[in-house]
Amino acid sequence: MEEGTSKSPSNCAGTDQGDADPFQWDTREDCQVRQILDRVADKWSLLVIALLENRRLRFTELRREIDGVSQRMLTVTLRSLERDGLVKRTVHPVVPPRVEYELTPLGGTLHATIRSLVTWTEAHQEEIAVARAAYDRRAAEAV
Repeated sequence: MEEGTSKSPSNCAGTDQGDADPFQWDTREDCQVRQILDRVADKWSLLVIALLENRRLRFTELRREIDGVSQRMLTVTLRSLERDGLVKRTVHPVVPPRVEYELTPLGGTLHATIRSLVTWTEAHQEEIAVARAAYDRRAAEAV
């Protein structure tokens, strides 16, 4: 479990929030929706889910494909995704043991959402680059 994550899930949907936007989730740390968003929006989780689209990969294959991820971080990410029902881990009884990971049907539904996010990013990457450069110029001039 991630540091700072509540051990007991809570349902925050019934929380009285007055005239709050019904599409806005409860941002308190103990809210289950926030905990799930924290997990699936994590950069390593996004990359693992993207790589597992329609295929099974071994741990070493995932690690080789994900630039910059440590063995420990990939292990933690895979365990969390498995716990959330997004990834299935299969151990083949051979020597040495062969372990493969694949998306569950639930994980597959999330992949479609991630694909939309990547499509948006690709469509707007130039605008973002221009905005970053303008911000960096303003920050440099302010010094």
